[in-house]
Amino acid sequence: MKTEILFGIHPVYEALKAGRRIFYDLYITKDTTSRRLKRTITLAEMKKIPVKKITPSKLKMLSGTDTTQRIGAKVSRYPLSEIIEIVNKIKNNAGNPFLLLLDNVVDPHNLGALIRTGTCAGIDAVIITRDRSAPPTPAVSKSSAGALEHVDLALVTNMVNTIRFLKQNGLWIIGMDQNAKRSAFETDLSCPVAIVIGGEEKGIRPLVKRQCDYLVSIPLFGKVDSLNASVAGGVTMYEVFRQRNINAEGDVSMDWGYET
Repeated sequence: MKTEILFGIHPVYEALKAGRRIFYDLYITKDTTSRRLKRTITLAEMKKIPVKKITPSKLKMLSGTDTTQRIGAKVSRYPLSEIIEIVNKIKNNAGNPFLLLLDNVVDPHNLGALIRTGTCAGIDAVIITRDRSAPPTPAVSKSSAGALEHVDLALVTNMVNTIRFLKQNGLWIIGMDQNAKRSAFETDLSCPVAIVIGGEEKGIRPLVKRQCDYLVSIPLFGKVDSLNASVAGGVTMYEVFRQRNINAEGDVSMDWGYET
């Protein structure tokens, strides 16, 4: 089985809690005194995972980074999901589906930030393109503060076909476009929804954009004319969260043009 080196206090601890990866070894540097590290070590020992003390330089060599926070782990690769598994899971949950679709987001820090915010806002899964996108690496897990370890994530070859499949299964597709006249705050996002966020430079690709049911923007009033992908995504995902919590009390009513 292929392995990789997970690093950072939160990613390693959250991966241990999630139980989705196989842990082969836990590495700590010899100068470890942090309480947070001790908490992680205790959990690893409970799971009978070997804990090995190594030098900081050795950990840097294994992980390829000097931002390890004095802890690393040899683990199985990130467990990807299939799109059909995600759809079947949200159907079986009988809830109100909420997906995040990322079209060519190439910055691992943006990917990690989006996943972190998404898990806090209640997304069910993340779908990213296989090509021209940041993959779910240990660096992404670090940027997500370990949130990646808990989320279902699928890599797809064709985002257009994926969107069509999601539509067939009852989801509305909302694309983020800074030039859209419709505001995210004026759009009903309380329905089964997939939010599409495009890449950092060009946004959503034209073919993908044409598959969206609606394109929405975030109003801007300052001198800067755009938000970066992770911030725009965070604002929109929490608008979904806000509307769903308000709608649960019957305080908001928006017309999508279909009967409920």
